Amino acid sequence: MIKNLTFLLLLCFLFSCKTEPSQAPIDKNAIIDSTITAFQKTLLEQQIDSVFKKYHFNGSIAVFKDSLQLYGKENGYSDFRKKTKIDSNTIFAIGSVSKQFTSVLVLLQMEQGKLNVTDKVSQYLKEFQNKDYENITIHQLLNHTSGLNLLGGKLMFKSGSDFFYSNDGFNALGKIVETVSGKSYNDNVQELFKKAGMTHSSTGDIFKGSHFASAYLGNEKIQQEVPNMPKRLGSKEIGTPAGGILSTIQDLHKWNNALYSGKILKPETLKLFMAKSAERRHAVFGKMGYAYGIMLNIGKPIAYFHSGYVKGSPSLNIYYPETKTSVIILSNIADEEKGKGMIFKPHIEVKKITDHLENTLAQLKSTH
Repeated sequence: MIKNLTFLLLLCFLFSCKTEPSQAPIDKNAIIDSTITAFQKTLLEQQIDSVFKKYHFNGSIAVFKDSLQLYGKENGYSDFRKKTKIDSNTIFAIGSVSKQFTSVLVLLQMEQGKLNVTDKVSQYLKEFQNKDYENITIHQLLNHTSGLNLLGGKLMFKSGSDFFYSNDGFNALGKIVETVSGKSYNDNVQELFKKAGMTHSSTGDIFKGSHFASAYLGNEKIQQEVPNMPKRLGSKEIGTPAGGILSTIQDLHKWNNALYSGKILKPETLKLFMAKSAERRHAVFGKMGYAYGIMLNIGKPIAYFHSGYVKGSPSLNIYYPETKTSVIILSNIADEEKGKGMIFKPHIEVKKITDHLENTLAQLKSTH
């Protein structure tokens, strides 16, 4: 399919280069761009539709190039009991995709001169004022190199020497934001949503709207509802700064565009947010770079992404900066008996499709 795409695009390019002398000049680039977009749409439709079919995917997947939607599909139920169908307004728990919001809140406090990422956490939080934790920095919490696993527990390694993914580390960052801003995490993040133009996002703690996708364990035949959603996201086991945000496809698209186009952070702060400062061996997605609450492809194409998982709600948010493309996958059911690898199979396949497409487009660009 990709070979066909390349061939057709090159063909189109050759044809678009010929203009009859008597005709007005043709905008070749516009023709090429519209042809590429048409093929992208066709390719995504064929390939992502087959992912929906293959896995009976219950959720929502969309691909946007800047403000243009290249692909969008919803399937299944937000409420299995009432048979409420998922639609474009459905609000999902996004799990650890929440971490990038917490990272940005920390960096916004830095821009106001209220903290620095090189500061020791013990300056702000009593829980870190002990021999084991006193040298942990904000930077190390942001990129999971602090050695912390569970707050109060023994460090996994000397701070700064390795990588260990810690939800408690991100919940501590949420507390730092509260301490230096004098406002609750919820108030801070609501302001951030507003800044990004996100009108349907909230935290599990304060959610009052409708359209929320209840979370389920199981499959399309047998499901068991996860109790106390979305309130449980604010519990000690999860924590709002680490995994308690609720959002929609459209809102995450707005977030990606606002964040990576520089509407939220100053250019040098955004650079710091995106800079690879650690490496992660992800159980599902493999080896990757880690920045501040976001993961990075190692090699081509350049991609910033993060997966999220809270019981019954697997998610993935990807942004390709070179084409300003967002790929967002949200779901509200997971068959935990089959393991994380199987739960994220659709997400992995979609990422492979879009990674491949990005690389193909980059090759085409270099040929014309």
